[in-house]
Amino acid sequence: MGLISRRGLVAGAGAAAILSPRAHAADKLKVAWIYTGPVADMGYTFEHDQGRQAVQAHFGDAVATHYVENVAEGPDCERVLRQLIEGGDGMIFSTSFGFMNSVIRVARQFPEIKFEQATGYKTAANVAEYNLRFYQGRWVCGIVAGMLSKSGVAGYVAAYPIPEVIMGINAFTLAARQVNPAFRVKVIFINNWVDPGKEADAAKSLVDQGADILTDHMDSSAVMQMAEQRGILGFGQSADRSKIAPHAQLTAIIDNWAPYYLQRVQAALDGTWKTGSVWLGMKEGMVKMAPYGPGMTPATTAAANKAQAGLIDGSVQPFAGPIADQSGTIRVPAGTIMTDAEVLKMDWLVQGT
Repeated sequence: MGLISRRGLVAGAGAAAILSPRAHAADKLKVAWIYTGPVADMGYTFEHDQGRQAVQAHFGDAVATHYVENVAEGPDCERVLRQLIEGGDGMIFSTSFGFMNSVIRVARQFPEIKFEQATGYKTAANVAEYNLRFYQGRWVCGIVAGMLSKSGVAGYVAAYPIPEVIMGINAFTLAARQVNPAFRVKVIFINNWVDPGKEADAAKSLVDQGADILTDHMDSSAVMQMAEQRGILGFGQSADRSKIAPHAQLTAIIDNWAPYYLQRVQAALDGTWKTGSVWLGMKEGMVKMAPYGPGMTPATTAAANKAQAGLIDGSVQPFAGPIADQSGTIRVPAGTIMTDAEVLKMDWLVQGT
């Protein structure tokens, strides 16, 4: 299935199936990835690196891939980018929203380098932007949470109050309240992508406040580990965490970056690479749900499957009105659906948070 364009970038049909490596050793393309966290986080960075490994395996001697992990957002990112360019990298994937401004600045000075920025919104002649509709997975999790929570309260540990994170909180809450209108989601922002200690403390606090289901938008597995320890249910983030939380995990949102990485590296090798911006989701197979855990019931399994089918065929629209914010003010009137542009700028939380 082809990747769908959002603002001008149209990726070819057929994903990895149509790719054909060009093995010209003398013209080997060096491709780098930069990560905010460790590849062993069993989450966001882990899944990006799975995509990198897929590129290396598919293209073989035509490319040389490598990565730099634990890169701090800000000046350190610029330093790393320049080192990669000096080392001969011709294509760089930066995988965090906080890298965006650094990428744009460095890209101006190196127009011959191809940059790919994940979860951002700025592009340039040599900077493309790509993102996943993580919120679709949040919607599925919210449906399940609304059905299974006995307290009617979920705890949500989140990184930063930026649109990427807020839209996920809102989708989860709206879905849960569709099942149980009295459902509440308590949110704690960590203001970091990876801080296992703070994540665990936040999860403990939320459980102590009455949450009997935990979810998160963090890069480590600390929240799911806490759910397993406290004997409650939860949802994995970015990757399947059933090995870490075999009893607690109901399902997990899996970020499947490989098809995009394969297509974009192929374009660089072919000389057809161009800038643009895409936002991909379940329809393209880029957002998936992990196998269901033992806490799922036949009813929740059926509801989760139905929600996924609706998200894929478009019959389920998470941000269809009426939607009220925390104060009760209607932000999305009945009969309307938020546009992608509006969702990407979302800076308010819905009623129930």
